[in-house]
Amino acid sequence: MSTEALSPRHSPWRLNSRTIVFGAVGAALYAVLGLFSFVIPGTQSVAVRPAFALVPFFGKRFGVIAGFFVGCVGNIVIDLIQGAGLLWWNWSVANGLVGALAALIFTVIPPISNETVRHLVTALGALLATAVGLLFVVTDIWLLGVDFETFVFINYLPALLANGIAVVILVPALDAAWEPLAKRAGL
Repeated sequence: MSTEALSPRHSPWRLNSRTIVFGAVGAALYAVLGLFSFVIPGTQSVAVRPAFALVPFFGKRFGVIAGFFVGCVGNIVIDLIQGAGLLWWNWSVANGLVGALAALIFTVIPPISNETVRHLVTALGALLATAVGLLFVVTDIWLLGVDFETFVFINYLPALLANGIAVVILVPALDAAWEPLAKRAGL
């Protein structure tokens, strides 16, 4: 099996037709599957979305641009379909940052041959990208006028917990399922 997401000869910043196609497919998948979510009671519209795992997965596999596009555009489409409009634009940017950071994190991790360790590193890398990318929602302090405690305990931590569980479980599973498909397709 392959031991890395992006080969060393490819830049995580590359922009080509493959990046555009996979970014668009990922955003569409995230937008459709992201509709199957529910809001955590007691939070400011923080939703549990298992489909969020697609964001760091696409970042890992297809680079910074595709990862950012999947997270940002996919989240914008979900918000538009659910009637929120562009009110929560900063959360869409945060989702995009998760995909971009995942690409950068997995680019610097050396190849790992042990499958169990590779899945563990994939889970931890996706969790790190999620934790750091979602910090962008600190902008809620200025945009919504919430205090720091509200940001941490009502916005950030519930989102990190919900999305963290999704990425720790689903990103390694998606990655393991993708590897044989990518080999057969020559990707």
